Amino acid sequence: MVIIEALKGTPITGHRIEVVERKGTGHPDYMCDSIMEAISVALAKEYTREFGAVLHYNIDKGLLAAGQVKCTFGGGRVVKPMELTIGDRATFSAAGKRIPVAEIAVNAAKQWVRDNLRFVNPEKHLKFRVVLAPGSAELSDIFLRPGKVRTANDTSAAVGYYPLSAAEKAVLELERYINSKEFKSMFPETGEDVKIMGLREEKELSLIVAMPFLAQYIASESEYFARKDLVLRNMMEFTGRFSEFRQVSIHFNALDNAGRGLGGVYLSLLGTSAENADSGQVGRGNRVNGLISMNRPMGTEAAAGKNPFSHVGKIYNVLAHKIAKEICRKVEGVQEAYVFLLSRIGAPVDRPELAAAQVSLERGRKVNEIAGAVKALFAKQFSETGRFCIDLSRGKYPVC
Repeated sequence: MVIIEALKGTPITGHRIEVVERKGTGHPDYMCDSIMEAISVALAKEYTREFGAVLHYNIDKGLLAAGQVKCTFGGGRVVKPMELTIGDRATFSAAGKRIPVAEIAVNAAKQWVRDNLRFVNPEKHLKFRVVLAPGSAELSDIFLRPGKVRTANDTSAAVGYYPLSAAEKAVLELERYINSKEFKSMFPETGEDVKIMGLREEKELSLIVAMPFLAQYIASESEYFARKDLVLRNMMEFTGRFSEFRQVSIHFNALDNAGRGLGGVYLSLLGTSAENADSGQVGRGNRVNGLISMNRPMGTEAAAGKNPFSHVGKIYNVLAHKIAKEICRKVEGVQEAYVFLLSRIGAPVDRPELAAAQVSLERGRKVNEIAGAVKALFAKQFSETGRFCIDLSRGKYPVC
């Protein structure tokens, strides 16, 4: 069933208020999502190398338990390492061959940490607990059934939208900037655990930014606040490019309280709050477009780590955003699009139970004028599902 209808209500840019959040590279929830996805890509690669196809797995149950550190001005030490639990299901053997699933999972996790967290040593600061087990016979059998496209392993719904609003772009771009190599080379004393909450009220944008300073770079309370001042000024310069807003303000490390010593500053030893203060879990972080946007419809599926060939909780979440983008870019007259996809367990993933688009049109345009073009675009996207799933398995599409 394919349904095209006009979007009821005001487009996002017409809302008086808009709330947007992003959890950055070193946030414990982002770490869980990204690590599980890295494991997914590594397993898919190994299955394909050994058997010519991706077999049954879902690596979407992960928990990062916070460790413990002792932080002081000028340094500190790790008292207790963080612990990452890697869970759910995988195929451990096929065609008489054994797959070293646990080893692949741990190695992929360690490599992600090395690539993304400058001060976390995965051999010393992180313990791993692998609780993966073989999948059920029925779900595993999906991968033995004939056909170019797998059947859906779940009944699931997903939603995607395009374009991003100015507030969404601002939150996304600021986090990417302050976690960029360029920024870290200028301010190596800043950690990767960034969280940004954006509030747009009419044409004014308020950004609440949390980002720790690394203890080994900060010798005193006065130095902390001096460095904080420099970083804040740099962020304000960066936000000057957000010309859509009449005013942009930044509240940076808002819990700080001068005069309280270590109790009044945001210091970190390793750059992530998972070292001491905060645990993380798959599915609690960003949606697949990198944002948590309160004014938008959101699904509840955790896409990270799910199987890219059969789990519609992953496939449809990413595909819905992709199709919404294609509609806006290729169908004349569409200003904003929301795409809803619904699967039925057991049906091929390229034949959804429902594919629907809600579109906001330019003044004077009518839905029946563009419905044919949108339906054709749906058909084209689903005809390319096999290729899309291969790209998804290789990590081409980020999921957090």
